[in-house]
Amino acid sequence: MPLPQDIRPAFQDIQDTLVRSESPWIPRSPLDSVKVLWVGRETGAWASLHHWKKGYVAPPHKHLAGAHAYVISGKLQVRNGVLNAGDYVYEPSGVLHDATTALEDTTYLFICSGAVLFFDENGFTRYTNWEVMEKLRLQQQDPTLQAQAAE
Repeated sequence: MPLPQDIRPAFQDIQDTLVRSESPWIPRSPLDSVKVLWVGRETGAWASLHHWKKGYVAPPHKHLAGAHAYVISGKLQVRNGVLNAGDYVYEPSGVLHDATTALEDTTYLFICSGAVLFFDENGFTRYTNWEVMEKLRLQQQDPTLQAQAAE
């Protein structure tokens, strides 16, 4: 039975997001890889999996929006504590982090509602936001883009 109302989406490119387990990881350094799961252009949020090899150190950063992290495997040194496999943390907007270190090979789920700003003693060094993650997602779908971006 058809509905009396038209409930078709206003934007026809709306669809479910599916990232298969065999989707490639995008290496960002020899110790850091990411797999982009979802990018929400309309909100600026994104979801990603991160795999850090033991010894990787993420630089100091500030969260400009809230973020959720769930450690799937491994251990992370975060401020004065250690996050273990199965641990969850919510990081509210405005939180400052010193360097975060992978104490073991670690994989974690990260869901962020906005930008993350990285800095060192000289000032801002880079940022990550939905646009950065969208570019990585496109590389993940077409690995030849990675080689082109490196040229």
